[in-house]
Amino acid sequence: MAEQNFVDYVKIFFRSGSGGAGSVHFFRSKHNPKGGPDGGNGGRGGHIILKGNAQLWTLLHLKYRKHIFAENGENGGENNCTGAEGEDSIVEVPLGTIAIDAETGHKELEITEDGEMRVLLPGGRGGMGNSFFKSPTRQAPDYAQPGEPGQEAWKILELKLLADVGLVGFPNAGKSTLLASMTAARPKIADYAFTTLVPNLGIASYRDGRSFVIADVPGIIEDAHLGRGLGLRFIRHIERNSVLLFVIPCDSPSIRRDYEILLRELEQYNPELLDKPRVLAVSKTDIAEDAWTELIRPELPTGVPAAFISAVTGKGLDALKDLLWKELNR
Repeated sequence: MAEQNFVDYVKIFFRSGSGGAGSVHFFRSKHNPKGGPDGGNGGRGGHIILKGNAQLWTLLHLKYRKHIFAENGENGGENNCTGAEGEDSIVEVPLGTIAIDAETGHKELEITEDGEMRVLLPGGRGGMGNSFFKSPTRQAPDYAQPGEPGQEAWKILELKLLADVGLVGFPNAGKSTLLASMTAARPKIADYAFTTLVPNLGIASYRDGRSFVIADVPGIIEDAHLGRGLGLRFIRHIERNSVLLFVIPCDSPSIRRDYEILLRELEQYNPELLDKPRVLAVSKTDIAEDAWTELIRPELPTGVPAAFISAVTGKGLDALKDLLWKELNR
């Protein structure tokens, strides 16, 4: 999908429907000119509902919809007829979408399953008709309830991609090439920084028909939390990933220092990211001799499973998959 078509953040004004008013009516007929109250109840106002759709992976279809309203409920009628309910406004969103109140910043709900439906703003209740209020001591009530007003608010819909493994690395570290080698995804690949401008997803095949999902996000650089490069905007997409795969090229002046910089940037965004399992992939080993890779092995960060790989030749990819599968199922 074209980069300009990837949208992961929208702000929309929602309004649920108001409930219909209850009816004040008395039954009248030729043979019963003074019948009792028979005013019906008003109908419920329509809800604003978010529904998960696994076929969507971006909020592009909502980018230009700044206002979304549900229908009002209809008023009650005579003969104890209840007014029709207002039609719900069902907004389909990709899996991984969260709804945030724009005023308070409070996270209200999240959609993670296909077909899952959650009420974002409930419609107003319909008012009771005068027949509801009749009693032995009040046989002819001449009043009814008005409908409850709907709710309205600005909401932020934010997408966080769902994946098992999230790729973390500097621009031009070989993440997109790795994604293309391990999955059927075809991200844009070029020999310059910030080739990847939007997240990409791919499914990696494993042994015995098993598989896992990999997410590639645009590269981050030192001081990204201060807004340098593309900043930390896309790191939200790896918050739901089970394992973080750090990709650092073997020709880096210091693999350990690069790893620590990336780790620090993640911590600046969300310290909880450091609690996730981590795997290190030393990429582009096709440009180095085997003896060189053995020399730099002692310089790798301690306590992190590591694999030397080449996405171009396929070297080490099976070993990397084994490490990732082990961490995913630990």
